[in-house]
Amino acid sequence: MRTPRALVVVFALASTFGGTSFAAEAESRLGRPIENFTLSDFRGTEHSLDALADKKLVVVAFLGTECPLAKLYAPRLAALAEEYGPQGVAFLGIDSNRQDAVTEMNHYARDAKLNFPLLKDTGNVVADQFQAERTPEVFLLDADRQVRYAGRIDDQFGVGYQKNEPTRRDLAVALDEALAGKAISVPHVEAAGCLIGRVRDVKPGATVTYSNQIARIFQQHCVECHRPGQVAPFSLTDYSDAVGWADMIAEVVREQRMPPWHADPKYGHFSNDIRLTDDEQQMIYEWAAAGAPEGDRADLPEPQQYVDGWLLPKEPDQIVYMSDDAYTVPAEGVVDYQYFTVDPGFAEDKWIRVAECMPGNRRVVHHIIVFVRPPAGASGSGDPRGFHFLAGFAPGTRPFVYPDNMAKRIPAGSKLVFQMHYTPCGEQLDDRSSIGLVFVDDPTKVQYQVATVACANNLFQIPPGADNHKINSSKKFRDGATILSFFPHMHVRGKSFRYEVVQPDGSSEIVLDVPRYDFNWQNHFILAEPLQLPPKSKLFCTAHYDNSENNPANPDPTKAVRWGDQTWEEMMIGWFDMAVPVGEKPSLDEDGADPENDKADRETGGQ
Repeated sequence: MRTPRALVVVFALASTFGGTSFAAEAESRLGRPIENFTLSDFRGTEHSLDALADKKLVVVAFLGTECPLAKLYAPRLAALAEEYGPQGVAFLGIDSNRQDAVTEMNHYARDAKLNFPLLKDTGNVVADQFQAERTPEVFLLDADRQVRYAGRIDDQFGVGYQKNEPTRRDLAVALDEALAGKAISVPHVEAAGCLIGRVRDVKPGATVTYSNQIARIFQQHCVECHRPGQVAPFSLTDYSDAVGWADMIAEVVREQRMPPWHADPKYGHFSNDIRLTDDEQQMIYEWAAAGAPEGDRADLPEPQQYVDGWLLPKEPDQIVYMSDDAYTVPAEGVVDYQYFTVDPGFAEDKWIRVAECMPGNRRVVHHIIVFVRPPAGASGSGDPRGFHFLAGFAPGTRPFVYPDNMAKRIPAGSKLVFQMHYTPCGEQLDDRSSIGLVFVDDPTKVQYQVATVACANNLFQIPPGADNHKINSSKKFRDGATILSFFPHMHVRGKSFRYEVVQPDGSSEIVLDVPRYDFNWQNHFILAEPLQLPPKSKLFCTAHYDNSENNPANPDPTKAVRWGDQTWEEMMIGWFDMAVPVGEKPSLDEDGADPENDKADRETGGQ
């Protein structure tokens, strides 16, 4: 089940305690006295709050072994503990998740190099006393062990975004103010992250259980990613894995963050649509609200067999690695796009039936795009940089297997360019990604060449602070076209993207609408049936951007933004695959043939 960009708007869903929303009681936690508690760490050693009586302040951090944000912030907490320990501040980590085993806590503490105890809160008793809701979430206790600050650690990492560095170190500011004897200037900031997997009372007589319905939904929509060795942060292969995540699953489904499919269902039909039906969503909500009952294990479906490694119809005929050596991704921070150019050694044209990008380390690979850079004199492409788009990877994507009579041609002498986007995960890791290619057995049987064309605009400027900036682009087809798929691409300011077909008579039809574009999920929308366009029709693309301070992923809302490869720059590319008879080139107007108003809009950047 994208990270990312499941952003910060949190719907008041199901995380409740005693029937009362935690969000509604956030302010009531301040000033609350915390009673002594005694918990054991993952080694079995007991630790109590009273044992820290000589400490001026105590920071209690609620953590989880599989929560992506808890992994990112664990090293940050260790650094804060080292910084403030000599000033009389103690740190305690608490894991209240029912799904986190002690052995997993051991690995988590070791990988993050935690320098303070990590305690197991069986039955979430201590979490209930604090009214803790998420991981990571921190509480600052004063000398009287009353809560002086509650919430996030800082604002660098959120659900689906990260900044180059924090603009406010909330916990550090609170510590400095408390040590100086001052009132806490900002005593509560909502924490983003994963809901704590509490032990819940199961409602008797629940009709929706894991065994009879939810396991089937997860198998169909979630487990392909949520299983060991895949990109998702936790497994959903059995009840013991899933039960602690029930409330979190309901939240991300309700917010339409998962499954990661962002097309408006009113427009177009796509063969790779992974949306949940309304009935499936409702069953998940009912299951979570009923306390996530297991049901009768005899009702479980047969375990589904998933392909490990390649999702290709056969083993690749050739595997091309991005480089001879692995690239080291740091534990934290923002990594610029990395580009690797490799010569696959094609002495003759190659016809590709299907290509799949394979991340070498799924924990740090955000997405991969592989381009073909033809040799001088070879046919160009619709990409503004002169590359051919070959294949891409983002969590949840599957390779596009072309119909039997279609293939994509790579000219002899071409090189492959890997664009790698890495996301640090709290641990320094290496990656050596690759692409697997399946060639056509008999190129003489290929009737249509698949051309990936870019309906792009690289002449824009997005003004500072603009929250809904529009940019257009278009392509006109002189002889008609057969469209196979769409692949919109923007960066972190991207807000929405729409493809529209304009007929020769001026009438128009929306063929793909992505109202909430999510940079973290580079979705490829494959049409269930090819879209046939008549001569002189046009594909018109409209993108909107949020360059305001309200966009938490925005690197700098005070700056104008232009075209560029890096994440803090922007792109406006409406890639699409079209089928062209072998030996012919796409019949496109070179300049897009925009009407004058579209052209003016494009040249002025949508002003």
